[in-house]
Amino acid sequence: MPLDMNTARFSFALVVVASLTSLVSACADSSLAPTSPSSVSNAPHTLTSDQLAGAWNLVSIQRAGEAEQTVPSGAAYALTFADGRLSTRADCNICGGAFKLAGETLTAGPALACTRAACPTMEFESIYTSLLSGDSTVMLSGNSLVLSSTRGVLRFSR
Repeated sequence: MPLDMNTARFSFALVVVASLTSLVSACADSSLAPTSPSSVSNAPHTLTSDQLAGAWNLVSIQRAGEAEQTVPSGAAYALTFADGRLSTRADCNICGGAFKLAGETLTAGPALACTRAACPTMEFESIYTSLLSGDSTVMLSGNSLVLSSTRGVLRFSR
């Protein structure tokens, strides 16, 4: 029995809709992520003390909500990690203390012991040591080290 034209169009439309539905469903079930388990990691990146070990020269500081400031001309600011401790040169002062590294969080202190000489860059030094003390998120990329927190950001290089 021959089909009339409307019935044929309806049947064709039904087949197209069913095919598209199957195709969309198959695409929705597929993942855009790589399928190899070795290339996918949901675990946070864990840094080691060895990756931080050595001396880092301060490039700039930036208190939260303020402009970035580079190290004052002629002043020396450096951070060194060795043997489970950190030490920092803050112009004419030296500070030291313990640090802890857990995942990407660095905790400097709880308190850093610092000499108290009157350096020409005291205001910069005060900001620097307040940003360094406490918890910071560590971002390490090649020869760049960035410590960031709600207090602000410290940028170092090797």
